[in-house]
Amino acid sequence: MTDTTGFDVRRPWYHGSQQRLTTLRVGSSITQNPDVARAFSHRPSLVTQSDGGRVKHSGTTPGYLYVVAEEVRPEDVYPHPHPVNVSRWEWLTKRELRLQLIEETRVWDEERLSDEQIARLRQRLELAGVTALVEWRAGDGERRLSSHAGST
Repeated sequence: MTDTTGFDVRRPWYHGSQQRLTTLRVGSSITQNPDVARAFSHRPSLVTQSDGGRVKHSGTTPGYLYVVAEEVRPEDVYPHPHPVNVSRWEWLTKRELRLQLIEETRVWDEERLSDEQIARLRQRLELAGVTALVEWRAGDGERRLSSHAGST
């Protein structure tokens, strides 16, 4: 059985996408943080989360925010294996799941990384030889950096 430490089975699950969907494929990313799913609906190459939990990103495309429209059981998911997922904010699906559209998303100014922030992050990435990044504050407050290809 999967170790499900890090999520509450009573809370809803979300998925952000650039496509209209009714069903989520096996191996897709879901999260219980709607701000994270919303950010990934914009197809960002950079995502950050502040100590206060504010999610910002470099995405520019409109997208779709979904809620999983059925119960997600512990055996339906497993933690995403990337190193930045220490606090288990992102999970991958083991079976298809029905989705319900919550909203068509547009990028809000307050969630968008500034050009200066993007330039600084890209400079750090270039020095590290990475092309995409998720920057996250783990539960212990430590900053985690990881390459990431985006949401499924």
